[in-house]
Amino acid sequence: MMQLLFAGESSLFANGGTVTTVGNYRIHKFESSGTLTVVSAPDNATVEYLVVAGGGAGFAGGGGGAGGMRTGTLSVAAGSYPVTVGSGGSGSNGADSIFSTITSTGGGRGGASGGSGGAGGSGTSGQGNDGGSWSAGHFGGGGGGGGAGAAGQNGTSSKSGNGGIGLISSISGTAEYYAGGGGGGSNGNISIGDGGLGGGGDGYFSNQTYNSTAGAQFTGGGGGGGYKSGGSGIVIIRYLI
Repeated sequence: MMQLLFAGESSLFANGGTVTTVGNYRIHKFESSGTLTVVSAPDNATVEYLVVAGGGAGFAGGGGGAGGMRTGTLSVAAGSYPVTVGSGGSGSNGADSIFSTITSTGGGRGGASGGSGGAGGSGTSGQGNDGGSWSAGHFGGGGGGGGAGAAGQNGTSSKSGNGGIGLISSISGTAEYYAGGGGGGSNGNISIGDGGLGGGGDGYFSNQTYNSTAGAQFTGGGGGGGYKSGGSGIVIIRYLI
């Protein structure tokens, strides 16, 4: 939803996404793709951003990796800045999220690399961490997907790996975790892996789809082992008013 706001000539002034004001900040939240339109900006204007890609799907016993998470500042002038919000993977890696020149890489499906790696996969430097490994043997535990804050845990013969924890951000005005990895599943009767804080889904048995959970929407969380989908990403932009 687009909302137009007015400010003084010396203020940074933009529209696009869902707009709120918290304290001295104006915040633009994008849960779907759109455009940040900067109507006016003083010299050397900057915005803060959070760009989280879609999480990867769990696959067999392996948890899905969280979508890549990037934060920082970007210089802006009057003009249009495209925003792409990546979808969560369904049997695949998650999709990239983009704000202007900033791209966060979609999370890896279980077994694949991405923003954070799915179980057995590598993460992208500056965006996320590696997934955990599977334990040896058909009935061993699957590895957890990597999260923005930590790698996924390795699976063992008695427990599947937990998903890696995400990272916390207060850019929305509330402290929240994003980009948690999906928990590992199992072929055997052992403890399943829990999803990492930041929307990671819980794992379950790899030959069953029930009781495992998908990554949470708008967090970039990885899907739980057992073929669950990753969560969609999010883009949040804020600036002082």
